[in-house]
Amino acid sequence: MFDSPAFWIVAALVVLAIIVAVVVARRDTVLEATGIARRRRPHRDDFRPEGLDEDAPPLKRAGIIVNPTKFTDLDAVRARVTTTCLAQGWGQPIWLETTIADPGTGQARRAVEEGAAVVCPLGGDGTVRAVARALVGTETPLGPLPGGTGNLLARNLDLPFDSIEKALVVALTGQNVRIDVGRLSVDPSGQHAVPDEHLFLVMAGVGLDAAIMAGAQERLKARVGSAAYVVSGFQNFLGPQFRVRMKVDGEGEFARRTRTVIVGNCGRLFGGLVLMPGARLDDGVLDSVVLSPRGVVGWSAVAGHVVTRQRRGHPLIDRHAGQEIHIEVDQPQEVQLDGDTIGTARSMTARVDPLALVVRVGVSAQAKSASPQ
Repeated sequence: MFDSPAFWIVAALVVLAIIVAVVVARRDTVLEATGIARRRRPHRDDFRPEGLDEDAPPLKRAGIIVNPTKFTDLDAVRARVTTTCLAQGWGQPIWLETTIADPGTGQARRAVEEGAAVVCPLGGDGTVRAVARALVGTETPLGPLPGGTGNLLARNLDLPFDSIEKALVVALTGQNVRIDVGRLSVDPSGQHAVPDEHLFLVMAGVGLDAAIMAGAQERLKARVGSAAYVVSGFQNFLGPQFRVRMKVDGEGEFARRTRTVIVGNCGRLFGGLVLMPGARLDDGVLDSVVLSPRGVVGWSAVAGHVVTRQRRGHPLIDRHAGQEIHIEVDQPQEVQLDGDTIGTARSMTARVDPLALVVRVGVSAQAKSASPQ
């Protein structure tokens, strides 16, 4: 047996294995003695935060499009928004600020690209309109947050307009409804030039109401809120009338001497005042009102008619509704969209884009809507 080559080969292998084992053991002893731990490749689970389920979906995120000029302490507002999102089980919000060059449309598109489940404009009605422009025709809902003076869309949707946190909770947990969008083609010269295209959610107006918006100073609005419009109104309401020609859905043209023409997607103003009682955000038509008062007596009659929410006719008030409303004035007049002036014009056409925008609302507002998503 000892003369067999196979025996000596096996014996040599056994001795070699013993020598390797001894060397390895001595190396480990030396490493431990010198304080150098033997390192191993960490498992991928070592990098996962404790309590995180590998199969759990990522947290939803809200896109917050903020107008920084509306807040004196932007860091504090951001902290409040973040705290509310986390408390509702959402992730860190996507925080984007508007600029003079881009008042919110580009930021809203970026938020959608980054996966925002809802996009929340945090600013005035102009910021809401700019953000909505990016969301029209998409399935991403708009969640308005109060940050301006008017907050007219929020008022008409029965959304909280006195608390960012309350409005944000609705935006994160509410229901989706579809609303109409107004589109306004404006010809500044009245010479049938290529019109400027605009979007509005609440109201567009030409004449006195636009002059009031233009006259309300930003510093005064920051100090006294909507009362700034009252001050501007007193400065403008006794101005001269102008002549307007109108067509509704291409029907016969009619003419009036007036102080203002307002086209509305909805009808509620400040303080519960309802200018157009029949207007609804989801009825597929736009409402219009032509106001033709003269002097204090005439304005008193109009005010009484509005305050009492009367729908029947009045000699100083013309009401119309349709899918397309064309307006021409005899001299350039200020034009406003959702409270923001866009300059003067001689001719404009308002059209409705039915149910083009998804908006996040509370349960009570969703119950009133005829168009849940």
